Amino acid sequence: MNVHLIEHPLIQHKLTLMRKKETGTKDFRELLEEIAMLMAYEITRDFPLMEVEIETPLTKCRAKVLAGKKVGVVPILRAGLGMLNGVMNLIPAAKVGHIGLYRDPETLKPVEYYCKLPGDVGERAIIAVDPMLATGGSASAALTLLKEKGAKSITLMCLVAAPEGVKVINEDHPDIPIYTASIDEKLNEKGYIMPGLGDAGDRIFGTM
Repeated sequence: MNVHLIEHPLIQHKLTLMRKKETGTKDFRELLEEIAMLMAYEITRDFPLMEVEIETPLTKCRAKVLAGKKVGVVPILRAGLGMLNGVMNLIPAAKVGHIGLYRDPETLKPVEYYCKLPGDVGERAIIAVDPMLATGGSASAALTLLKEKGAKSITLMCLVAAPEGVKVINEDHPDIPIYTASIDEKLNEKGYIMPGLGDAGDRIFGTM
């Protein structure tokens, strides 16, 4: 499977705090932003570097800077917005796109209602962010849309994943790596991740 489980102690500790039902909106939102930044640190670990010549206050020297593709961050609305600032805190020069999808109540298939991406999406390393990878339907549709718009380098970053969602993404998009802080037990009959942390969007925005 093309999935990477990030088990950094700080990420796991903060995720446990987020799972608690008594954690309020403010703390939940702040924890998610902090975890997103830590996860982005792990995702960018292998970004290529090149040497340049600079001048310090004392002398000239050779030093390393990022090379290769620039970065784009694409939250999948609405819950993905909760991870955006954390990634941008680490990569402030990244450009931001947005993808909005809703599930048709009759067909149960994702329907696009909004898509706005950087004009040079094909030249950027895209990090698609969504806290929950449950059935995988919406995430798979968003990744398909990104490819249709020209994206060639895509990573999916989610906080918590269900095995069912991981399976769907691996089958539909075997070329796209998944980074997650947890692969939980299963989905319940309503499609919620178990044990999960509830509806991430409601907990982020206080709309429970």
